[in-house]
Amino acid sequence: MAIEKDISKLDKHQADFYHHTVGDPHRRASALSDVILGGQDGLVNVLGVILGVAAATSDSYLVLVAGLAATFAESVSMGAVAYTSTLADADFYESEREREYRHIQDVPKLERQEIREIYANKGFTSDLLERIVDTITANKDVWVAVMMAEEHQLAPVDRKQALRSAIIVGIAAIVGSLIPLAPFMFFSVKTGIWAAILLSALVLFVFGAYKARLTVGHPGKSGLEMAVIGTVSALVGYLVGLLLKVPPG
Repeated sequence: MAIEKDISKLDKHQADFYHHTVGDPHRRASALSDVILGGQDGLVNVLGVILGVAAATSDSYLVLVAGLAATFAESVSMGAVAYTSTLADADFYESEREREYRHIQDVPKLERQEIREIYANKGFTSDLLERIVDTITANKDVWVAVMMAEEHQLAPVDRKQALRSAIIVGIAAIVGSLIPLAPFMFFSVKTGIWAAILLSALVLFVFGAYKARLTVGHPGKSGLEMAVIGTVSALVGYLVGLLLKVPPG
């Protein structure tokens, strides 16, 4: 109530600024996607591994060892993939950017016509369209930036983000991987299987719902989709474990 009362005292410009920066701020999509990539992948993959081992043996120690091995192998692997893929995206962007500079140098009329077509498709016509084309093509850097964004649908990639992305993905993978392992620390293998499935499904549901609230979509639907997809994927490991089950004795 106190906050609402303070906001009511603001003028329109201040209120709009508050809403834009505090009430409804933009969020960093890269960090969210890294957390989802590492957390979901780590949880589902390790759940699949430990369900397979649990279905093949009744030894909870083996389940924990297999799960921990998969946890750390998964986290290192996912972090490395995030690092190299980010660098690959940066290299691809730079390659296409250099190509655009060459095209502007070698075939400027064709590249100018492409700019005209891009903005004509956006509804600009006549003199306004020509002024837009003249303004953009007057500066090669602006010209190339527009072509990269509008024609190729590519955004610049900061190479410094590669290490940050790798760390976030790796940590998220560890956290996600430990979730399905937790029940086997307290229950028997038989009980742990069901507990791991239910706990993992619940976490995936909450994760999916939270993602929808931060982005777009219905939280319940998004949560259910993530829970079903992740659980079904992990159950493949359980089926493999049943087929290769260690005979008693």
